Amino acid sequence: MKDSIDMKTAPSDALVFFGATGDLAYQQIFPSLLGLVRDEGLNVPIIGVAKAGWGLDQLKQRAQDSLSHHGPVDQNAQEKLLSLLRYVDGDYADPATFKTLYRELGDAKRPLNYLAVPPTTFATVAAGIVSSGLAQGARLVVEKPFGHDRASARTLNAMLRKSFPEENIFRIDHFLGKEPVQNLLYTRFANPIFEPIWNRDHVRSIQITMAEDFGILDRAAFYDATGANRDVLQNHLLQVLAHLVMDPPTGEESEAMRDQKASLLKAVRPIEPADTVRGQYIGYRGVAGVRAGSTVETYIAVRLFIESWRWEGVPIYIRTGKNMPVTATEVSVEFRRPPRETFGELVPIGSAHMRFRLSPDMAIGMGLRVKQPGDRMVGNDLELMLTAQAATYRPPYQRLLGDAMHGIGDLFGREDFVDAQWRIVEQILDDATPLYTYDPGTWGPDEATQLIGGDGPWRNPRVR
Repeated sequence: MKDSIDMKTAPSDALVFFGATGDLAYQQIFPSLLGLVRDEGLNVPIIGVAKAGWGLDQLKQRAQDSLSHHGPVDQNAQEKLLSLLRYVDGDYADPATFKTLYRELGDAKRPLNYLAVPPTTFATVAAGIVSSGLAQGARLVVEKPFGHDRASARTLNAMLRKSFPEENIFRIDHFLGKEPVQNLLYTRFANPIFEPIWNRDHVRSIQITMAEDFGILDRAAFYDATGANRDVLQNHLLQVLAHLVMDPPTGEESEAMRDQKASLLKAVRPIEPADTVRGQYIGYRGVAGVRAGSTVETYIAVRLFIESWRWEGVPIYIRTGKNMPVTATEVSVEFRRPPRETFGELVPIGSAHMRFRLSPDMAIGMGLRVKQPGDRMVGNDLELMLTAQAATYRPPYQRLLGDAMHGIGDLFGREDFVDAQWRIVEQILDDATPLYTYDPGTWGPDEATQLIGGDGPWRNPRVR
């Protein structure tokens, strides 16, 4: 395990995933591993690690059950995947667990270690990897949220950087692996008609909405310690914002794109409590596993600004919530109206816009004003739209794990990203603002309407 190697170019020769018996492995990892075997010829040992009292046969059965619930299975690929599986059962705090893992890795010299475990366990697992001599030549993948606040994220980064260079740390945010999110970036920079109007002179406001029509399901223990801010605003939605408004990358270096994203995030003004509305759906406190009297938000809406020449003065509104009318994620860029309405109409301020649907399907819509038939010069608002169905997309975890195996960090968070994102939300964590209630099946508390005020109304996604 101690041979030196160029980690920038050499693919990982084993994949270790901690938390092999958990929900994330069941819902995402096993289907993605099958895709890597089927589509990309993955052919290295795959070692699951957990403390469940299991053996290899039980892990294989868990994998088969997962695959059977996630679409049609390629039987040949499934058999190949099962043949690659290994299993280590043990406590992450027990050095014996990592000694067993060392033996299972055999001749592997550059494993990818994927921490599909709760954030509170990251430091314990990483320390075990280091103390057992498994860190040299290895890559490390950690799930979000990375830290619980800015200080803890810095502490965790400092601990990881003692044994892993930044280029070998992959902070995974599965949202960045989604095809519609990649398409958002591509559409902006591949079409020359957008760049001249993508600035404060032409854009009036921006909205980003991530709505879910379900509650916290069986994630009470995690969610009640996390909340909507840490779960999706601090990571997913700020990354979507960066894709939407960052400057074009300069040069051809592999880090050029991430440099521009980092520059954008560092320019976002920290969100103030006065620009924040937190909500909790009625009935949340009655969910098993939620603390009595919990003040964790299941909804958050914020107004933020970017301190740059391109975006100075343009208000950006982001909201996310559980138990809302639909499950959908959309971005809406609202353009300024002409300085004078040529035909004397009373035109809605949101008439001209561009809409990106990121889930559950992908859509790009352009809001236009079109003349009504007849003698009068009056019009209607219409939206021209091109839609693609999400069923054809490669699963995000398949894309991200495949990239991490080859040392490609483009779609992963960097240390400066994480620090900038925590800086943005630092003032509005936990109980920094009042908590309002809202009825399940609604668009959140009424106070969110007051927040957006004259820049509204909120554009509510619709699902066909």
